[in-house]
Amino acid sequence: MNMITGKTFDEERALYGVQDVVVKDCIFDGPADGESALKESREVTAEGCFFNLRYPFWHDKGLTIQDCEMTEACRASLWYSERLDIRDSKLHGIKALRECKNVKMRGCDIISPEFGWSVRGMDMENCGVESEYFMMRSDHLHFRDVHMKGKYSFQYIEDSVFENCTFDTKDAFWHAKNITVRNSVVKGEYLAWYSENVTFENCKIIGTQPLCYCKNLRLVDCEMVDTDLSFERSEVEATLTAPVASIKNPLSGHIYVPAVCEIIRDIEEAKGEIVIQKERVQKKACA
Repeated sequence: MNMITGKTFDEERALYGVQDVVVKDCIFDGPADGESALKESREVTAEGCFFNLRYPFWHDKGLTIQDCEMTEACRASLWYSERLDIRDSKLHGIKALRECKNVKMRGCDIISPEFGWSVRGMDMENCGVESEYFMMRSDHLHFRDVHMKGKYSFQYIEDSVFENCTFDTKDAFWHAKNITVRNSVVKGEYLAWYSENVTFENCKIIGTQPLCYCKNLRLVDCEMVDTDLSFERSEVEATLTAPVASIKNPLSGHIYVPAVCEIIRDIEEAKGEIVIQKERVQKKACA
């Protein structure tokens, strides 16, 4: 592969269409304020580079990005690209990744509103994320050891698995389909409303009014904390390991719980069965 080392580029489409190139220790910044530095490129490795200009990686195939920094000014940095391997890098521009396919991310620091929309296949591990509307309308995601903070994450996603993650995010997993979350902490209001075929295994769920209007919802050995008005109008099979503040109008299924402070049934359709397994915990839970 050809090597480009220690250069500074600021012109428009500085390396447009390059192929089989290693770009190392280069700076994409300067007074010309040029966009789209590596657009339409193939089989490119960027290592130790600094990106402070817009849209550097569009319509690319076969990218490796290692130890790079994309600043807040580097907006919409990766769009319409496929076969991406991004490691130990900072992605700090808005809309940093969108409409991409077959993405791997390891050890990255992501601060990017509207990150990851309409992605088809992402494997993310050991990353930290701050975002809003994170991963909306994406599918075939596999996340491990990801720590995310923000709002409105994973809306309309499909066919995805999350393991050993921590999500502090409002309105997560709305309209999600065919999702499994394992050994994770999910904190936020209004979790997974209108979802379908979602399973939580060995998870800790925190926050008000979770898991309402769900179809084929499953919880396996989960702890629910400060979860009032849970399961409203949901089809649910749940085994819970801790008391719940309140359960409201589950439509069908079974909820096995040590204790519940309040059960609300005020519609005829609420036929879901609530089974109190340890009644002696009841008073302590509601104190």
